[in-house]
Amino acid sequence: MSGFVLLTGNEEKIKDFENALEGSGLEFTVMKGEKPELRSDEPCEIAKTAAKALCERLKKSVVVEDSGLFIEALKDYPGTCTAYIFKRLGLNGILKLMKGIRNRKARYKSAVGYCEPGKEPLCFYGEEEGSIAESIRGSGGWGHDPIFIPKRKSKTYGELKKAGEVNLFRKKAILKLARFLNSRLAKW
Repeated sequence: MSGFVLLTGNEEKIKDFENALEGSGLEFTVMKGEKPELRSDEPCEIAKTAAKALCERLKKSVVVEDSGLFIEALKDYPGTCTAYIFKRLGLNGILKLMKGIRNRKARYKSAVGYCEPGKEPLCFYGEEEGSIAESIRGSGGWGHDPIFIPKRKSKTYGELKKAGEVNLFRKKAILKLARFLNSRLAKW
């Protein structure tokens, strides 16, 4: 089957999937809503659990994506609670927590959970290394993009991103899913 249901209420994630899967031959429909979310420090565990629960409920192949910003000096905080913390602290709150901290290493992680009816869920993982800026820079992207500087860059995602550009960490995970699904289609 070349299609699946993507469950998300996040317009940016929908655009990321559309852009990353363009020309892949894979089709998906969007079901807007929130996924059931297990509390875990592992994005793959969260994505797989949610994909399995939704697949069983919908009786269709389902994809969910869970991502987070993991800041080394803050012991990987906010991690899998990134969206929750962003709503409560915002960018200035994270920068305040980082005030005076020299180690600014951070990683964005993306876990794309996929499950077919009657099967065990799979996880496709993507990661991008970078660092946390000293201040908010740029207005592109969303979430923590204005404070995340990708490795080997001097600008934040907020300064670099153009409309429709896919987050690299998420794109890596989506492309792994696409390769998996297309390899299965080729065998049919």
